[in-house]
Amino acid sequence: MPTDTQHQRRGIRSFVLRQGRLTKGQQRAFEQLWPCFGLEYRPDPLDLAGLFGNANPVFLEIGFGNGESLATMARDNPQRNYIGIEVHGPGVGHLLMKLEEYGCSNVRVCRHDAVEVLRDMIPDGALSGVYLFFPDPWHKKRHHKRRIVQADFVALLARKIRPGGQFHAATDWENYAEHMLEVLKDAPQFCNTADRSDYVPRPDYRPLTKFEQRGLHLGHGVWDLVFERR
Repeated sequence: MPTDTQHQRRGIRSFVLRQGRLTKGQQRAFEQLWPCFGLEYRPDPLDLAGLFGNANPVFLEIGFGNGESLATMARDNPQRNYIGIEVHGPGVGHLLMKLEEYGCSNVRVCRHDAVEVLRDMIPDGALSGVYLFFPDPWHKKRHHKRRIVQADFVALLARKIRPGGQFHAATDWENYAEHMLEVLKDAPQFCNTADRSDYVPRPDYRPLTKFEQRGLHLGHGVWDLVFERR
């Protein structure tokens, strides 16, 4: 088991690798659609205009889960380009199937650690927005250091998001929402878009997931934070 010192030296990773079993449809999607949508990790900055074949603004989602929200945003906003990062195989396969169903061509998918993708593949100032919806809350206090939203991560976002661009995070863990709010408030490169300098109502562009709907029906809260790059 890695020690805390080893963990800190390696840096915060954006995921815990989960392979999962692919359905036949997801396996077919990987075989047939990955060549169209897949983006392999490489430690070199991307030519985003060349990647998408246009100069439309690019938005990046970290940990898209099963891809329902990302596919919906891409379908509803064809004038935008999207990069989705997720390491869970069935989730990637499901997204590929939805992109095919919706006829989307404005999405690229990378199955790799999001911090490394941001650091190595995304040019500075290239993103119009970054989304982080319902990340692992690492709810035990001794695991809080593993949460992706830390000062170093926010500094990395500040390099990659253009002035006027936004970082939008959402969580159903109030303690994590409070944690993210404090970290972001301390970042001089960002300003809060909330009227009361805390949380915003769910923006229309963020689809309401089935998981979120179930939670709301049970009385669970959801907190959205939208910070703008100065």
